[in-house]
Amino acid sequence: MPFSSGNERREPFRRRHSAPLALLLGASALLAAAACSPGPSASAERSGKPKVLAAFYPLEWISTRVGGADITVAGLTRPGVEPHDLELTPRQIADIEQADLIVYIKGVQPAVDEAVEQHAKDKAFDVASALATLPAGAQEQAESGDAHEKVSYDPHVWLDPSRLATAATALGKRLGQADGPHAAAYTGRAASASGELGALDKEVQQGLGTCSARTIVTAHAAFGYLADRYKLKQVGISGLDPEAEPSPARIAEVAGVAKREGVTTIFTEELVSPKVAEVLAKEVGAKTAVLNPIESRPQSGDYLSAARANLSVLRTALGCS
Repeated sequence: MPFSSGNERREPFRRRHSAPLALLLGASALLAAAACSPGPSASAERSGKPKVLAAFYPLEWISTRVGGADITVAGLTRPGVEPHDLELTPRQIADIEQADLIVYIKGVQPAVDEAVEQHAKDKAFDVASALATLPAGAQEQAESGDAHEKVSYDPHVWLDPSRLATAATALGKRLGQADGPHAAAYTGRAASASGELGALDKEVQQGLGTCSARTIVTAHAAFGYLADRYKLKQVGISGLDPEAEPSPARIAEVAGVAKREGVTTIFTEELVSPKVAEVLAKEVGAKTAVLNPIESRPQSGDYLSAARANLSVLRTALGCS
């Protein structure tokens, strides 16, 4: 299947430290053992279906929705793992080399960016390349350090259902171009997924249209697209990188905003330590609640149900009638 990237944008990736010799030998042994056993790639070869690798959950969700029974989809990030911190195993790197298409978002996972650059540039689909992206905020520019150079855009595009619908349509076209006999099926399923996401978008617009407050204070600045779409103001304690440590000055700045704007809830996340958010909430007299960035597979339900759970949490926190 002749997939081509169609995308020349470059983003930096995190460099790894050299591993001790014993670890390298161990990794080589694991890779050899994996090569001798029927992994996901071997299964895809036996089925004769194109093998699609999705970098993390929302992309796995749309790939499965659009590809249906005509492709084999596997995710690179296990449930419960913070996608930004993913380190690829030798088996996963081999899978990337052998896959027909890699669906990812450049800038979210440095390890995946690096593997795509080295092994799969001609068969990678960067979802962000099909969308109108938002620029990274000033806070993210200030936090950029050794691990990340200047970040040009916010990669959390999946938190706007309307943008994810556009991504589903683009993915349907991409699959159809590479697998002509099933092009109509891909297009039809993409339209169906886009319709589901469009209905969700309308539901969130209506649900957040009558709120008495519009400011959300979040553990990290993952919700810029949600805020942009639904006319909210996001104030992230940390920037786009959930592992970045906010400075005391930043915490004081966020506390000042929360007090001035009467924020009653500080939002935490399941995969990020809530300690800073809890301290901030205590300082400003607010409570905490979990707002899901939907980076990992929910314990129950799917992307749509997770987004609707977020809507319920937001309506309570923002005083929506």
